[in-house]
Amino acid sequence: MPLEDDFCDIIKKARIGQGLSVGDVALRAKVPGGNITALERGACPPDRLEVQALAEALGLRSGPLEQIAIEKWEPVAQRPIDWVETIQGSINGYGVQGYVVHDGGEALLIDTAYNAPAMIEFLSTRRLQLVGTCLTHGHADHADGIDEILKFREAPVYLGSADVDLLSWRPPDAHMKAPEQGQTITVGRLHVQCLATPGHTPGGICYRVDDGSQSVCFVGDTLFAGSIGRSNPSTLYRTHLGSVWAHVLTLPPEYRLLPGHGPATTVREELDHNPFAVGH
Repeated sequence: MPLEDDFCDIIKKARIGQGLSVGDVALRAKVPGGNITALERGACPPDRLEVQALAEALGLRSGPLEQIAIEKWEPVAQRPIDWVETIQGSINGYGVQGYVVHDGGEALLIDTAYNAPAMIEFLSTRRLQLVGTCLTHGHADHADGIDEILKFREAPVYLGSADVDLLSWRPPDAHMKAPEQGQTITVGRLHVQCLATPGHTPGGICYRVDDGSQSVCFVGDTLFAGSIGRSNPSTLYRTHLGSVWAHVLTLPPEYRLLPGHGPATTVREELDHNPFAVGH
C-alpha cells in the first residue's frame, strides 16, 4: 500500500499549519515561489537541495523528508494481528480503513471505515457480540454508518466531546460516551486505553491496546506513515504535533500504528522516518 501523503502533501500541510503563505516560505527557503507552488501541486519532482531548504524553512526533519521525496521510503509491511480485522471502505473513491478488535466472542469497532455493511457482516459471520464503537474523530469517512451499526446492535459510541458537532448523524445521548484520558474499554481479555490526541480535530482520540507480543495503537488521522493528518482547523497544528509526541511516539518502539488511511507503521519507523517527528 503506498503512503497516504507524498512530498507535496507534507510540505503543504506544514506550511498551512504554520499560517505561512507561499511567499513567506519562498523568502525563508530562498526558493522561488513558483517552484514551491509547482512542488505543492506535484507538478515536478523536487531535487535534494530544494527538499533540504524547504525542510529547514518549515521546521521539518530534512533526512526523513529526503527519504520520502527522493528515496521513496515506505514502511516495512507488517504481519497480520490475530485479534484485529481491517475493514476497507471508500468515500467517493478515497480509501479509508476501520478495524474490528475481537477476543473471546466480543468485538469493538475502531471507526466505521464508511462501510457499516462490511463491519456488520464481519460481526455476524463471526457471531461476535458488539461491545462498542470507538471513533477516532467525527469526520464522515470515519464515523458515518453508526446509525446502521446501532440498528444492528445497540452499544456505546465513544467519541471526544469536542467532535460531536462534526457528526452527520448523532446517536441518542444514552449511547454517546466521551472517553476520558486513560479510560479503559474491555473487549474479551483485551484492554483498550483511550488517548486524547487533539489536532487533526479538536476531539481526536487514539486507542491503545497492549497485548504484550502484539501491541497496537489505532491512530485514525492523527498520524500517517511518514506524515500526519491535516490539522482542522489549521490553528491546531502545534497542538497536533504535541499530541503525536506526547501520546503516540512515546509508546514503545515496537508498537504498531494503524491509521485511517495508508499503510500500517511502527513507532520505531516513525521516529526514524517521519518528517514531523521534531520533538517536544
